[in-house]
Amino acid sequence: MSKKRQLDLTNGPIMKTLAELALPIMASSFLATAYNITDMAWIGLLGAKAVAGVGMGGMYVWLSQGLCSLARMGGQVNLAQSCGRGDQRSAQDYASAAIQLTLLFAVLFSAVCLAFTNPLLSFFHLDDPQTFAYANIYMKITCGLIIFSYMNYTLTGLYTAQGDSKTPFIANLIGLVMNMILDPILVLGPGPLPRLEVAGAAIATVIAQMIVTIVMIVGIFIGEDNENILRKIKLFSKVPRSCYQSICRIGGPTALQGTLYCMISMVLTRMVSAFGPGAVATQRVGGQIESISWNTADGFAAALNSFTAQNYGAKKNQRIHDGYRASLRIMVSWGILVTALFVLFPRQISSVFFHEPEVIGTSVGYMIIIGLGEAFLCVEMLTIGALSGLGRTTLCSVISILLTGARIPLALILTKTALGLTGIWWALTISSIAKGIVFYLAFQKVDRSLVKN
Repeated sequence: MSKKRQLDLTNGPIMKTLAELALPIMASSFLATAYNITDMAWIGLLGAKAVAGVGMGGMYVWLSQGLCSLARMGGQVNLAQSCGRGDQRSAQDYASAAIQLTLLFAVLFSAVCLAFTNPLLSFFHLDDPQTFAYANIYMKITCGLIIFSYMNYTLTGLYTAQGDSKTPFIANLIGLVMNMILDPILVLGPGPLPRLEVAGAAIATVIAQMIVTIVMIVGIFIGEDNENILRKIKLFSKVPRSCYQSICRIGGPTALQGTLYCMISMVLTRMVSAFGPGAVATQRVGGQIESISWNTADGFAAALNSFTAQNYGAKKNQRIHDGYRASLRIMVSWGILVTALFVLFPRQISSVFFHEPEVIGTSVGYMIIIGLGEAFLCVEMLTIGALSGLGRTTLCSVISILLTGARIPLALILTKTALGLTGIWWALTISSIAKGIVFYLAFQKVDRSLVKN
């Protein structure tokens, strides 16, 4: 008999339960960070224009995640709450609906990106033809085959909702190894192999994502454990309309938040592009480096999301309170550690990705300023996970959209001062600090009402 992979998140020691679920997710997040950093490190050998082009094309990959998060968040929360109530039939319906929506969104997004690649990239006002060409080819490959990224995102959420975070970790580990092998081969073309440069990086990423998808699908049917909800779903069966409505109700605000967040970042990237390809490359690479904290916090938040949702379904509100407090201490400590890393070693980190002295100088300034808000960023991500598990996605979206949107006018004001380009970096940090504080206070208010009940 195989070892049970699903965890009951409504019973047992809180820290042990959270750690057992969160550690594989955090490890998967580290792998996602390594994914991105590996790509950027190899692309960095091609110069700042290649990095900037990949960054621009990659913005639409990021934008696509907002759409997919509707199915992922709505499916994950509803599935976890159904598991907490012991309602297996509803759990199967929510899983089926989430995957159906994911496939539909992937086809629609890919079609739009392939049909309108040039107009979409023209938004950034790229004056350099080579940078535009890099962005064009990267976007066509990664967005055209976005279905694998979408499936991985949703399947990870559905696995986690059941308390199984180990299978997604194994899948991502295999994908990372493949990506690290393919990157230098396809980007640089050693020996007789063709040098594909940016196209090679995109192909390596898509192949790795495809492998992750295959491993997670195979994982559904491995072993004798019949408790995986995904094994019991009928993908093309008719699902009650109420399931789609509930998924859209919970996942819709998250999708809107993610989409608007990316669009705001795209506006800021357009502002950054006025300072040249080196500034754009700094912003994009800096964002990938910052994902050391962002992805880790998001990974822990995913675990807390499922923990909160299952316990909310089981009406164990005190357990939700205790789980959030324990998670908060861990994530704040991690954020402080990342801040120290960014502030104390900015030049060493920047030199891994850039080789032009002027770009390294720009990157050093970015790392120091952005680093100051990492602990607050971790609080924001963690709290969004907890509130979303309670179904409070609308509250999360309102706070996030308002404060993230404030980055644009703040950046416009600060760039007109002596700060120049660094004014944009300060706008990012100030808003991150504000969001961390506001989200913490919002959860305290919600938490007080839960504990009373």
